[in-house]
Amino acid sequence: MEYIFTLKYRLNDHDGDEEALIDRLFEAGCDDALPGVGQAGRLALEFVREANSASEALESAIADVRKAINNVEMVEVLPDYAGLTDIAEHVGMSRQNLRKIATKNGAAFPAEIHEGNPSLWHLSDVLLWLERRGYAVNTVTREISAVAKDLNTALQSRKLSNERARELEALIA
Repeated sequence: MEYIFTLKYRLNDHDGDEEALIDRLFEAGCDDALPGVGQAGRLALEFVREANSASEALESAIADVRKAINNVEMVEVLPDYAGLTDIAEHVGMSRQNLRKIATKNGAAFPAEIHEGNPSLWHLSDVLLWLERRGYAVNTVTREISAVAKDLNTALQSRKLSNERARELEALIA
């Protein structure tokens, strides 16, 4: 299978030599990634990686980046957070049509992770919900977005101390 995803990183102790950085990434196995280094101290890599599973694709890409760059901090994995427009594009419908489906189904529609302007969902939650109701969903996108969601959740949870994590877990249990 071919998986398309983006890894975003914060570069620590980067000397600013983007060409050398890109060369190291290529040599470490990231020759299937399009690098973006527009913002100082940040790196985005859009991968098109062949693998047997979404987990394998992401895990191998992350390992390749670590081989190439020391002291790098993962910030985000995409596709995950998505607004209605993004989700609608993934399923080949208009934003307005998806909004009607969400409104019509009320509480049965997956809950937003951010309610506001714009509202955001985990892409995998909505794709799975739509698929279960007979809508055409790209299963490869659903699979990669589910693994991206898990990785982003792990990234966020690492920011909590163990004590605070236990306190919050007790609060929401």
